[in-house]
Amino acid sequence: QVQLVESGGGLVQAGGSLRLSCAASRSTFSINTMGWWRQAPGKQRELVAVISSGDSTNYADSVKGRFTISRDKNTVYLQMNSLRPEDTAVYYCNADYSNRLRSWGQGTQVTVSS
Repeated sequence: QVQLVESGGGLVQAGGSLRLSCAASRSTFSINTMGWWRQAPGKQRELVAVISSGDSTNYADSVKGRFTISRDKNTVYLQMNSLRPEDTAVYYCNADYSNRLRSWGQGTQVTVSS
């Protein structure tokens, strides 16, 4: 069973920064794409950023210029700067494996106060 373990969430004031980390346990299969999603109360889960095995990245329009996704082998990071109250959500990481399965982290709460 592949596990993704997240860390780095917390409470921060608007304009502040946080860095999320997500480490995937060892697997027989390689990881293709890793990403970060978020879900605010009463809203659907949305994609925040994604990074491929070749380090190509893509971001939601709402976080472009403020968030940066990066990757070191099977660990993915999300550097979040200039945080806004609307960034408040539970953040989840995911990994898409070469066997076409997707794994999810347990989620980490990010709260941005105004």
